[in-house]
Amino acid sequence: MIQFKKNNITVFQSVLYMTTSAIIQTNEAVIMTDPNWLPTEIEDIKSFINEIRGDKQLYIVYTHSDFDHIIGSGAFPEAKIIASKQFDENPNKEDIMQKIKQFDQGYYLNRSYSPQYPNVDIVVSEDGQKVEFDSFTMTFYQAPGHTNDGLFTVIEPYGLFLSGDYLSDVEFPFIFSNYKDYVNTVNKAENILLNHEITTHVPGHGTTTQNQQEIQKRINSSKYYLEQLPHDNGELERYLSEEYSFFEGMRGIHTDNKKMAEEIL
Repeated sequence: MIQFKKNNITVFQSVLYMTTSAIIQTNEAVIMTDPNWLPTEIEDIKSFINEIRGDKQLYIVYTHSDFDHIIGSGAFPEAKIIASKQFDENPNKEDIMQKIKQFDQGYYLNRSYSPQYPNVDIVVSEDGQKVEFDSFTMTFYQAPGHTNDGLFTVIEPYGLFLSGDYLSDVEFPFIFSNYKDYVNTVNKAENILLNHEITTHVPGHGTTTQNQQEIQKRINSSKYYLEQLPHDNGELERYLSEEYSFFEGMRGIHTDNKKMAEEIL
């Protein structure tokens, strides 16, 4: 379904995990993030792209390599792919593709395309790297912590901040890679707000917002969680259960996060 639509920005939301796919229409190109999840949802996104694209180049920005975020890649063979260097050089590509196969096998899902690990055309290897067009600029920042290959994208002059699996209003931080990296990435997100005129935030899971206080709240919530995590004596669970409606489904992630954070003490 379409979760958010305003001016040249459309955000699709999957029924699974409130996962988002953002689509941005510009004078020169169409940009999309992470096409996902279910076959019918991918077809809806594809139909929308076909309606608006014309002869413009399609770019897909992959925020990271978790299988749910690349599961729609094979449906857009004409797209030019943008992702981090770590994404491009991921040594676990076969394992990720196996997870896609297991998902489709487990739910008896047929797709009109063959899923594939994206071949990256534009590799982001440093913070502040830009892709510039006449009417807009994409600025990229490496965002490790959730995974080691995460990527933030800022699109100007539209004031767009595409944060991948960070700063969600429905998920607390999921630390699958490195605790310290995650802390640094959240601090980087705060600096992005200071250095860019951000008007719209699209998380990889959750709700698109144009409320500045809400964007800052998401950063503050992540910082609070990360600060408390290494010393948590059980109080965080109460906080999480009050703040996140689906905490019971994510309790195991919190337990794993605690183990990872405690290792730094």
